[in-house]
Amino acid sequence: MITTELNYHIPVLLKESIEGLKIKPDGIYVDATFGGGGHSKEILKNIKNGKLIAFDKDNDSPGNDWIDSRFIFVNHDFKYIKRFLVYYGFTKVDGILADLGVSSHHFDVAERGFSHRGNYKLDMRMDRNQELTAFEIINNYSESDIANILFQYGEIIESKLLAKKICEARNKKQIELTSELVDIIKRNTNPKNEGKTITLVFQALRIAVNNELDALKSLLLSSAEILKPKGRLVIISYHSLEDRMVKNYTRSGNFAGNISKDIYGKSNSIFSYITKKAIIPTQEEIKTNPRSRSAHLRIAEKN
Repeated sequence: MITTELNYHIPVLLKESIEGLKIKPDGIYVDATFGGGGHSKEILKNIKNGKLIAFDKDNDSPGNDWIDSRFIFVNHDFKYIKRFLVYYGFTKVDGILADLGVSSHHFDVAERGFSHRGNYKLDMRMDRNQELTAFEIINNYSESDIANILFQYGEIIESKLLAKKICEARNKKQIELTSELVDIIKRNTNPKNEGKTITLVFQALRIAVNNELDALKSLLLSSAEILKPKGRLVIISYHSLEDRMVKNYTRSGNFAGNISKDIYGKSNSIFSYITKKAIIPTQEEIKTNPRSRSAHLRIAEKN
């Protein structure tokens, strides 16, 4: 029996992403980011004799409890997509969907340390079996490494100043709680921008802890190999770093975005764009689910 844990995560751009997959009843599909199962449930509504393979590295994922002959749940990071597809007997698939956002569950369960609202240990691990946490980064990484993380993954202009202040604070006392980190940011940021800066610092730490951009890079490279011709790649991203990677790779076949052409002037890109511009949520969806407001959906088809 399949149920969707709507309290775990409200699926973003659900109608648009499912339509983007162009699902065939007997097709093989991958939900690379199962979350609360909202997208997976809709995929299953559209397949009969096909299969859905869903990935989620969080042990709390409700996917562990789903029972359906058409459904395979893989409790691992989607960067291992090729390995597990081969294990289950699949070499090619008809579509891949990934919703790269952090689930509502991770923000709402404050002790996971994803939210800057509250007073909990700095954690931010999607996979709680891994050793690296936000606490480890904040308290043991060098000042330059922290600055690089804040600049590269949060695009924070004052990254060097914040890294310096974090290190000064931890020299007096370990920074253990989310509230302690928030206080440091507030003391060293323009009050007009403190809300945005706090959000970006937590985003940067989460990306570093979970190695999110490398995982996305692996997924994109794998998609070029495992999608069938005319297979669809549907990705929802939530910040410019992810969206830029998706846009560049699907348009050019490389992460720099350099489009090469053959002698006839035809693009050598692996994919064709189905949507010229990213699809964004309607105002109605944002009102219903405020966490969808920064979502960008891109749809590409394998050549």
